[in-house]
Amino acid sequence: MVRRATVRRAGLEGIEAVELGASNPFEWYADRELVVTADDGAQLHVEIDEPQGFEGGPTVVFSHGYCLALGSWIHQRRAVVQAGFRCVAWDQRGHGRSGTGAEGHSTIDQLGSDLERVIAAAAPDGPLVLVGHSMGGMTVMALADRNPALVRDRVDAVGFVSTSAGGDGMISLGFGRMLGATLLRFGPGVLANLAARQRQWSAARSVGRDVESYLVERFSFASPVSAETVRFAADMLMGTDLKVVADFLPAFEDHDKRDALPVFGRVDALVLNGEGDVLTPPDHSQAIVDVLPNAEHVVITDAGHLVMLEHPALVDAQLLALIDRAHVEEAPAPARGRTQITDLARRHAVQLLRQKRTGQKRTGQKRTGQKRTGQERTGERKQSGTKDPV
Repeated sequence: MVRRATVRRAGLEGIEAVELGASNPFEWYADRELVVTADDGAQLHVEIDEPQGFEGGPTVVFSHGYCLALGSWIHQRRAVVQAGFRCVAWDQRGHGRSGTGAEGHSTIDQLGSDLERVIAAAAPDGPLVLVGHSMGGMTVMALADRNPALVRDRVDAVGFVSTSAGGDGMISLGFGRMLGATLLRFGPGVLANLAARQRQWSAARSVGRDVESYLVERFSFASPVSAETVRFAADMLMGTDLKVVADFLPAFEDHDKRDALPVFGRVDALVLNGEGDVLTPPDHSQAIVDVLPNAEHVVITDAGHLVMLEHPALVDAQLLALIDRAHVEEAPAPARGRTQITDLARRHAVQLLRQKRTGQKRTGQKRTGQKRTGQERTGERKQSGTKDPV
């Protein structure tokens, strides 16, 4: 099964370049980098992108999810900048290139404080669009809980992608259904012990990369994706320090920001998730929509938890439409309630690429067969030549 999955992913190589019109879709270089110091001394890595000739407008601030990094927004950053908007992305504490900070500070509330510091340093004035995926969405909610005035005064739109306002504990988020209650009870201790052997863990990863990729694909995506996408996601997910993974687990059980959601009541909101998301199923998104009168709920068919990497062009379009609604006069109003979208363009691209690969394979088989026939005939001539002198 693992081997078949590996072969299938390899057959989709290059799908992102076709879909996004980018020759190197997994390469992106920030215009500027800076380090922001959190209130407990943690050093937070921040990247800023500015389009050429930028003269004002909203800054889009991206917050990534648990065990990921700012790279998870790579496709959306490109789309936002190409559309003429300023962009800020940052690594949450303990993730990517950011430090961990003080012991005991791996909480959602602390992440909200960190985001406040990032905004003060990287986007101190002007309108904002806040976008958060999974734990990043929780971070945005924590910011609203901590500093509602900032949201009311400066935030014009918000995007909640594959996230939850909490209230029912981590078990109902899908983590429990995937890994079971045992992980919640014993996971932090087990992972902490593994963290002490991080070097051995990293070595084991390199040996079992096919298995690792299979597991990442199983729990992150719900449709065919390329090997490059799976590897890109796996390097973030499996590369996160195990102590950080352990330290944040209790934060999900305690997470409850339902009372903070009304702070976003006046702004345009996009609540987006994949229909096949096993970590934060659509009912958690629906709970957010029920509180926000200006929210559009978009559910993408054949999409898992990492929907922004799985269906990048579709997510790009939804985010840009959100920004337009907040900042462009006479922008079309969103459909209220739940909208189901199927990424037909990607389906078609997958089919075309598979047909192309199959055609190349068949052509290669025919050529190989002709070559083998020629070799056999040459062998027969050699045998005849050997017999003639006798």
